[in-house]
Amino acid sequence: MEKSKQEKMIIYQVFPRWFGNGNASLVKNGSIMENGVGKFSAFTPLALSKIKELGVTHVWYTGVIEHATQTDYTAYQIQKDHAAVVKGKAGSPYAIKDYYDVDPDLADQVPNRMAEFEALVERTHQAGLGVILDFVPNHVAREYKSDAHYNFISDLGEHDNTSKAFDPNNNFYYIPGQPLTLPFTAEESDGDMEYIEYAEFPAKATGNDHFDAYPGKNDWYETVKLNYGVDYLGGHQCYFTPTPNTWFKMLDILLFWAGKGIEGFRCDMAEMVPVEFWAWAIPRVKEQYPKIIFIAEIYNPGAYRAYLSQGHFDYLYDKVGLYDTLRAVTCGSTPAEHISDCWKAVEGIQGQMLNFLENHDEQRLASDFYAKDGRAGIAPMMVAAWMNTNPVMIYSGQELGERGMDEEGFSGRDGRTTIFDYWSVESIRCWRNGGSFDGAKLSPTQRALREMYARILTIARDEPAITRGGFYDLMYANEKNRFFNNRNQYAFIRYLGKDIVIIVVNFSRSEQKVWVHIPQEAMDKVGIKDNAPARQINLLTGEETISTLTTVWPFKVTLPPCSGQILKFVYDL
Repeated sequence: MEKSKQEKMIIYQVFPRWFGNGNASLVKNGSIMENGVGKFSAFTPLALSKIKELGVTHVWYTGVIEHATQTDYTAYQIQKDHAAVVKGKAGSPYAIKDYYDVDPDLADQVPNRMAEFEALVERTHQAGLGVILDFVPNHVAREYKSDAHYNFISDLGEHDNTSKAFDPNNNFYYIPGQPLTLPFTAEESDGDMEYIEYAEFPAKATGNDHFDAYPGKNDWYETVKLNYGVDYLGGHQCYFTPTPNTWFKMLDILLFWAGKGIEGFRCDMAEMVPVEFWAWAIPRVKEQYPKIIFIAEIYNPGAYRAYLSQGHFDYLYDKVGLYDTLRAVTCGSTPAEHISDCWKAVEGIQGQMLNFLENHDEQRLASDFYAKDGRAGIAPMMVAAWMNTNPVMIYSGQELGERGMDEEGFSGRDGRTTIFDYWSVESIRCWRNGGSFDGAKLSPTQRALREMYARILTIARDEPAITRGGFYDLMYANEKNRFFNNRNQYAFIRYLGKDIVIIVVNFSRSEQKVWVHIPQEAMDKVGIKDNAPARQINLLTGEETISTLTTVWPFKVTLPPCSGQILKFVYDL
């Protein structure tokens, strides 16, 4: 699947574990036998065509690589994991157990699991979609053991000197002479001493940079930190020459998965791995696979430019800027005019920021902890999708108003869809309807929301002014406009050649009639003459009329609740 230079990436993040699970009779903390699990095979050509019709260009299959689980696969020569270091019955997809294998849960025939994944990649490509996979470089499961790696590659930690807290040649960090002490008591585990008595000596440092033998409940205690040559307890001194052993191992893993024909990697907690590693590894991968893309999960704006220019990432998460701001505006805790601060903060690199309103780490937009109604996400989605040329992502179920308010087991009722438990998602079940994808079980509200997402994302993917055009913020020109509410409305222009697109969104839960002032500077910037006649096309409805833009008189527009308008002016008359 080849990415066009003019194509804006629209990513659909989905958990195969629950996407294809049709079981509605769910048990809290249920096993795979009780609750079931989705499979690679659930992504049929029909399913993929329905994902694509949303306007999607790439699917991020989350949780594909084999991770620690409480399900016993020893019958298939897969080492059993100790329950004490697995979060939930299904386990975290970010506690990687074997970098060279796929999750056996997702296969119809466990011995055939890699072939089934490869068939999924092929089906996805046949549907005209690209494949994004997770690369988890910072940490692995405590009982990491690759059964599938090549014989000539030593396993992680196999040759470590465990008497040293840090050694540039070690793959892990150690706490010499101390056993690991997990944050549980017998009472907290219903007296299950087998659960408590997990032995690790010497203790390894925990994945979230916890460098003692006593990780807490809120630490990533199920994981261990990988050593890229940084001595964190020795003043963060770096030992990158000669090249650390871990670098070679991780490069080989990247090349292994790139060889499966995927289009890109979403790199988990990329900023917890030194930028020097990325500067070394990414060019080596791209030397063999020039079109492959790298997306960094990163939360430190001070490191953005280094990870792009030095680290060679293609895209970065825009979480602490645009996501946080759009959430605050949607919830009414900050004015819409603050959205302008977001693009200013990433000016020059905005085209390399990945926009989103939901992902597996964040609360569902329709949850009680966020906006309480999926329809409230239409306005921020318009901003996220149409603001620049950069990629935008949605999370499976977001387009259906999934609330994420189940109490699944290890994951409580927290407004998120669990990544630790065997579960299914009601909105996805209704949409899939046994694999027919006819949406017959969706409510009218859910169907309307999905149709609106499809219009928003298709415009983002196909409209040249959005995919390739310039951006002009109209907020400064409407600060003193009493017919425009800077707290609840946001307006901007996208332009390309003779096409001008005006976007005005309304975060208010009531209909608003607003007047938008177009300044002379904007006219000059986009290259149009004052009051020149143009074809005006409503890109959401297809309605067409003749209209003009002028600096003399504000442009009047009616905005539906929690929504907006996108009006294209074509100067070809």
